[in-house]
Amino acid sequence: MDRPLKIDELLCFSVYSVNHAISRLYRPLLAPLGLTYPQYLVLVALWNRDRRRVNELGRELQLDTNTLTPLLKRMEAAEFLTRQRNPDDERSLIVALTDKGRALEQKAGELTACVLDAMGGDIEELTALRDRLHLLRDKLERG
Repeated sequence: MDRPLKIDELLCFSVYSVNHAISRLYRPLLAPLGLTYPQYLVLVALWNRDRRRVNELGRELQLDTNTLTPLLKRMEAAEFLTRQRNPDDERSLIVALTDKGRALEQKAGELTACVLDAMGGDIEELTALRDRLHLLRDKLERG
């Protein structure tokens, strides 16, 4: 290319700005539940597979321990989950849903419907876009 790119021609900016738009979309939907978007992602991961080590959760969510730990502490204080020492390895913590955290799973279906509608409602198109983004992420991580 013989000229500098404009900001909205950059793929990285497009992904960045879409991420912010998605966070803004979720904010008013999650606020009545007392959740932030990162906390919601933690719950989604635990609804999929409860009782897991903090480092496993961090790997799945792609969050460092120093980012995840304060988030989990706030969620524990709000009684969405518990953190307990792993009986098999005292150095690690097991994160588990509480009844309050589990009960939010039903409301997640309503959230998903609202988000899907806001994104245009075409599940096949959105699934294809998600899959392409996963492929790009994997390619970038491989180097």
